[in-house]
Amino acid sequence: MFRRALLLLALAAAPLAAARRDEVVEAGPNVNWRIVASEEDRGRIRTWREAWIAALRDVRDGENAGEIAREGALFVPDGALADPAPPPGDYDCRTLKLGAAQPELLDYVAYPAFRCRIRMEGGRLHFTKLTGSQRPVGRLFPDNGRRMVFIGTLMLGDETRALRYGRDRERNVVGLVERIAPGRWRIVFPYPHHESLLDVIELVPRARR
Repeated sequence: MFRRALLLLALAAAPLAAARRDEVVEAGPNVNWRIVASEEDRGRIRTWREAWIAALRDVRDGENAGEIAREGALFVPDGALADPAPPPGDYDCRTLKLGAAQPELLDYVAYPAFRCRIRMEGGRLHFTKLTGSQRPVGRLFPDNGRRMVFIGTLMLGDETRALRYGRDRERNVVGLVERIAPGRWRIVFPYPHHESLLDVIELVPRARR
């Protein structure tokens, strides 16, 4: 009986363990993203335009104002085109942080390109940032003809496994996936938990670099 009790306890605790990358967000292929996302993250998606306006204003008021025009369509809030789903494959992805969440932080940070991957599994698109110190991992949900919604979690440092979405709100990430040019996509993260007012990941297929 004692061994049986231990087994039952272990099975009960199993869902709380760190998830494999393909288990970060568990939902059927046709589930609406609003059912999966937390109330807080649904709010972040609702305020996407507010986040854009605040972040762009912060950058334009500082010494990096020229970067807004230099990046072209990447920083145009209403620049989304039809057919937002990026095809499976490997991508070069740049992370850019706009706006300072605290006064002592920079209002603009652009990181060099890292390696990311879009894969199709079980009829669902998944995104993984493979390299870098901050690596979003999660699933792309259909939303409308011009955007998808990314829901996932953040891997840090040398971690090899991702937490399941919802286990740690500070690791939850949610964003809008948009196509902004032929062969060019972005994931926009309004009001991330750390550092900035808006994060943007640019995605370009590796063969195009």
